[in-house]
Amino acid sequence: MITLYYFAGLREAAGKAQEDADLAGRTVAELTAWVSGKYPHLPLDGVRVAVNEEYALQEDVLQEGDTAALIPPVSGG
Repeated sequence: MITLYYFAGLREAAGKAQEDADLAGRTVAELTAWVSGKYPHLPLDGVRVAVNEEYALQEDVLQEGDTAALIPPVSGG
């Protein structure tokens, strides 16, 4: 199992801040596809995924016990 964290507007759209998912052994791209399938209304354009608090590449493989955070784009001024 891995723990997924949803930040900012994704949290409100998903209706939860976190959840556990059986995605160990899958890639970050597969994680994103899983989230998109479960929550088709989530705006995932531009979302970055951080695994264990470091930005991850799409081909990175998730390990048992990892944490993955979905971080939407932010702007500042």
